[in-house]
Amino acid sequence: MDALEIRELRYFVAVAEELHFGRAAARLGMAQPPLSRAIQRLERRLGVRLLERDRRGVTLTGAGEMLLHEGRAALDAATAAVRRTRRAGGADGTGSSRNRLVLAVKAGSSHELLHKLLDAYAAEPGAAEVEVLPSGTCEQGEMLRDGRADVALMHKPFNSLVGFDSEELMTEGQVAILPAGHPLAARGSLTVAEVTDLPDLPLARWARDGVYPPGPGPEIRDQTQLAQLIALGRTVAVFPESARAWLWAEHTAVPLTDAPPVVTHIAWPAHSRSLALAALIRTATRL
Repeated sequence: MDALEIRELRYFVAVAEELHFGRAAARLGMAQPPLSRAIQRLERRLGVRLLERDRRGVTLTGAGEMLLHEGRAALDAATAAVRRTRRAGGADGTGSSRNRLVLAVKAGSSHELLHKLLDAYAAEPGAAEVEVLPSGTCEQGEMLRDGRADVALMHKPFNSLVGFDSEELMTEGQVAILPAGHPLAARGSLTVAEVTDLPDLPLARWARDGVYPPGPGPEIRDQTQLAQLIALGRTVAVFPESARAWLWAEHTAVPLTDAPPVVTHIAWPAHSRSLALAALIRTATRL
């Protein structure tokens, strides 16, 4: 046996992530008995045990952990194929029949670079329509994998480029974004330690892979929320230097002398054969 159905993978991934047949069945919108039978049939076809079931619950075997990892990637690839095909054919519900690319960007970063890229590409003959899709701090990779985006501006060391092709576009320093009235806002420079241990101004927390890191700072969902909380004196954030473009009058950006440089890359799926995407990449590397 060398083939799996998408439906089988979706069933298994739901059970493997929930580690509970009842919750997985509810998530899938089906009854539990047929889900249990489907997993049993899958195990028989593969010839391996994927799950251990006992009174304490459900755990993954080594084979199950492997299928969860590979299954997630396969489901993302299948979803991406559908999304990109519909987008290329103008059947994605946007009302546009023109070839379209979706560019994922971290909200508030690479503002000037993004403007230059969009303007330069729009001037190219036969340029595709480019939709800019703002994302959270570490969401761009997931958006590329599941097809929500065709290309992304990603930032090392915050984003992983594993599995993607990429070109380096720019390198910049980092700044602390503080309330304008805070005592540290008058400083010419700061260290990372000075802004990560402020009892009166806890560091903002962004979700990574859907999980917020521990800490006293507020959980941030979008740039507007962050900007308002900084202006109100409730938090501080660390961003690349280019984030100065979106600062409010109530904000002050202070350079961080010991923060690692941020390298902006344009990244895309390694298997892409899109001519429109290739043209966008060429434009980016000429900036």
